[in-house]
Amino acid sequence: CTFPFFSAKSGCKFMITGTDKIAQAFNEQGYFVARGLLKPLVKRLTAEFDDIVDQLVASGEEIDATWEGAANSRLKAKSDKILHTHNVQKYSRAWLDAFLDPGLLDVAGACMGSDNIILHHSKLFQKPAENGSPFPIHQDWPYFPTQNDSMIAGIVHVSEASDEMGCLRVHPGSHRLGRINDSNGRGSGTSLTDYPIEKAIPVECEPGDVIFFHYFTLHGSMPNRSDKTRKTVLFQIYDGEDKIELGNQHP
Repeated sequence: CTFPFFSAKSGCKFMITGTDKIAQAFNEQGYFVARGLLKPLVKRLTAEFDDIVDQLVASGEEIDATWEGAANSRLKAKSDKILHTHNVQKYSRAWLDAFLDPGLLDVAGACMGSDNIILHHSKLFQKPAENGSPFPIHQDWPYFPTQNDSMIAGIVHVSEASDEMGCLRVHPGSHRLGRINDSNGRGSGTSLTDYPIEKAIPVECEPGDVIFFHYFTLHGSMPNRSDKTRKTVLFQIYDGEDKIELGNQHP
């Protein structure tokens, strides 16, 4: 496998060849960007994405995933929203096939350090133009901890994601901090004060790019204030030898 890798330190792209190099980059930074990994599938994935969103809107259900709490109140405007639903693979064969794509699984396995991969869940996010909601800095582990902390995420982009559009921001290397108390992004824990979102590195992407990151990696996103809609699907996976840690999830 050969993918361009974005270096947060240099701001430059360079080529990563082979799963060992991908694993090394992921272990050092806490995230890895596989540029163009699913580009051949983008047209179909975008069509399926839009169909799901149309059905959600038509249903009249509450589909705004904007977080409440002090951490987000300083970042968002009153009219901000973000459309979402869970487990898109249940509604789209194209997205199920994307999660099973051999290239995606190769990179996911290299990042996770195992080819025994379990899909935990997926989430569709559509950040509307001009008023797309932000997400404050947080770790993912409080929401679905595993005993061996093998859980990682992947974000599939079917649209452009610039910083102005509210792309993912990360604090490189923060995964080495391990579990941080009060890091769910809803309150005012030390992760927010010591690692502000303003100092996090924007990871801008093109359609077909996939970002992988560890569930300890501190991450978030700013609002979408552009005139473009940002469309992504996030999936969470973990090692089949690991187990979900019951009784320790944030509600």
